[in-house]
Amino acid sequence: MIISNAYAQATGGGDAGIIGFLPIILMFVLLYFLMIRPQMKRAKETKAMIEALQKGDEVITAGGVLGRITRITDAYIGLEIAPNTEINVQKASVQVLLPKGTLKSLQ
Repeated sequence: MIISNAYAQATGGGDAGIIGFLPIILMFVLLYFLMIRPQMKRAKETKAMIEALQKGDEVITAGGVLGRITRITDAYIGLEIAPNTEINVQKASVQVLLPKGTLKSLQ
């Protein structure tokens, strides 16, 4: 006939093996060092800061509330936000540990 049969041919390179997966492996290594590792480091620092909280520390919560710690339990802390005004918040909501005397300078 006029139309000839077409047969599949292998490319000239042959089997690439691990060289073909090298760009993908490189992307995962880059992802680990640029995103995963710094996030794990931040989480570890935050956990250490929360475990080191003491009575009298001045903190900022996730909601933006500033106060001085008056009580500490396993999961909650008592936060004095004004004279004779205390609220209970979760320990995990503490975002920043302020230097001593910061609250006095803000009033």
